[in-house]
Amino acid sequence: MKFFSANLDNLRKLYIDQLQQLYSAETQITDALPKMIKKSTEPELKQALDTHLQETRGHVARLEQILQRSTSRVDSKKNKGIAALITEGEDVITDATDDSVRDAGIIAAAQKVEHYEMAAYGTMRSFAEILGETEHANLLEKTLEEEKHADAVLTGISDKANTQAERAA
Repeated sequence: MKFFSANLDNLRKLYIDQLQQLYSAETQITDALPKMIKKSTEPELKQALDTHLQETRGHVARLEQILQRSTSRVDSKKNKGIAALITEGEDVITDATDDSVRDAGIIAAAQKVEHYEMAAYGTMRSFAEILGETEHANLLEKTLEEEKHADAVLTGISDKANTQAERAA
């Protein structure tokens, strides 16, 4: 039960609310990625996840910059969607008994997160453009492109990983 309403009565308030949730998502992902890297066995997957961890730290910094300029402070609002996706990924890591199956599951979990982020960043970029926040829109677009690239890299790795996982059956 909510005791206080966010009072989202205009696009700017919705924009800030969603940025705070995106900030939460990126910080949760920053915490989750090292666990995925540790449990991955495919070297190419480990490298891709490590590279994306470094990018994700940059995403956090960009969101801090946008929030600081928008509200003079950086607040986070728990992103329940990403929390659920991370929990699903942790379950795969725990439940998979074969390394190649675990790698395939880690890729699947990571791509779910990437797709969520692509949708969120695309929407936030559009909100920023409508609100006349050109600098914000440019920063959000840069992150969106990095998320798309991470997804494409994971798709490339999945071809090999999924084939190996299928052989484990």
